Amino acid sequence: MRAMKTFHAKAEDVKREWFVINAEGKTLGRLASQIARILTGKHKRIYSPGVDTGDFVIVLNCDKFVVTGNKMDEKFYTRHSQYPGGFRKTILREQLRVHPEVVIQKAVWGMLPHNRLGRAQLKKLKIYKGTEHPHAAQQPKVLEVKA
Repeated sequence: MRAMKTFHAKAEDVKREWFVINAEGKTLGRLASQIARILTGKHKRIYSPGVDTGDFVIVLNCDKFVVTGNKMDEKFYTRHSQYPGGFRKTILREQLRVHPEVVIQKAVWGMLPHNRLGRAQLKKLKIYKGTEHPHAAQQPKVLEVKA
């Protein structure tokens, strides 16, 4: 009796789809984890860990998600210019006012692999502030995120 071989997806086997997610009223962490699942392709039967099998995700209303507790005033984002005294810290409320798309992008990036594969998967994430997006030609499917 022959043993069955393990299936490993190849880049040409992957069929990519486009999904639209409305972030309005959704919790940031739960939203980010479900976006990361679609970007990595774990929702597909063809999933292979070392191959980018994921789909494209369009996030609308990126400034209207919710967070629990006191995260609006206690969660902060840091950056450093690599110069002495170049450390900068921004709270979530201020980051939402200035660059709301960065908040979702950083939350999703924390759930992706931190290597070439993760960077390729993150490029398939498109984030917009309003309800309009320029990807109508791709005929994206509306994806309902669990609350």
